[in-house]
Amino acid sequence: MRSIWKGDLSFGLVNVPVKVYSATESHDRKSYQVDSSDGTRIRYRRVREGTDKEVDYSDIANAYETDSGETVILTKDDLATLPSQKSPEISILEFVPAEQVDPIYFDKPYYLEPSSKSPKAYVLLARALEETDRLAIALFTLRNRTRIAALRVVDGVITLQTLLWPDEIRKPDFGFLDDDVEIRDQELKMAASLIESMAADFDPSEFEDTYQNELAKLIEAKAEGGEAFPESDEEKSEDEDSEVADLLAALRASVKDRGTASSDDESGDEDSEKKAAKKAAKKAPAKKTATKTAAKKTTAKKSATTKSTAKKTGSSSSGSKSTAKKAPAKKSSRKAS
Repeated sequence: MRSIWKGDLSFGLVNVPVKVYSATESHDRKSYQVDSSDGTRIRYRRVREGTDKEVDYSDIANAYETDSGETVILTKDDLATLPSQKSPEISILEFVPAEQVDPIYFDKPYYLEPSSKSPKAYVLLARALEETDRLAIALFTLRNRTRIAALRVVDGVITLQTLLWPDEIRKPDFGFLDDDVEIRDQELKMAASLIESMAADFDPSEFEDTYQNELAKLIEAKAEGGEAFPESDEEKSEDEDSEVADLLAALRASVKDRGTASSDDESGDEDSEKKAAKKAAKKAPAKKTATKTAAKKTTAKKSATTKSTAKKTGSSSSGSKSTAKKAPAKKSSRKAS
């Protein structure tokens, strides 16, 4: 890597000479614009408005508007007179708890490398930041601009993360924030359950830029005169892609899908909810069978009672009295059962 800036990291009376390196790089494929008809490259020229006269880059200045709307032209020499341009320091102003800096303020990261003969002061600051779990808030100038930054430690290296200024963070002014949205407890519990089912430790190596992969495939296929992505016959219809109207139903379906996926990943191990569901499913048919059996027995008893009553009706009166006495007993037994 090539350093883009050199200076001193200062806090209190301590100065730590450092080199600054960009911590990120784009993996996008480089391209340039051409005429689609024959591939002739397109070039841009800086020309004066209303004419075809090209202007040299060294002669180009910047125009700014004052609060009253007046146009002011500033050249590179004018900008070089700014006092902040003359400061080669990354000046630490304070140390704040790491959780107090919202990630929305994070901009671009840079690595700091010690440039002195002994890295002791650098390593001391890095370890102190890790021990206290704090961020160092600093001011410095890079590429003609004064910037605010947070210093933190990444893999043993002090990383300077430039921060956006407060007025660069737009306030979310959305109508729904003033609405009293009713959330049912069941919905909240189901959403929490879905989050728990998808919980994991972050590992960036598990993710890949599918756009760049598909772009590379398209480039290679185009170079070989083939087709990279032939249309599939199994395209989903609009009905299949329609949203689930009931939020709770959608959450339940999502949790169910996650449960199925996790059981496949864990060699067929079932979670407690699935076991409970299976037990309930097994018990349900048994209850129905028992009910049917009881119903058959009751029917059989009724049938037998009817036949017995019919026979005894044609016999003596004493038999009728006996039947009358026994009938309540049978009814009470049925009630008891």
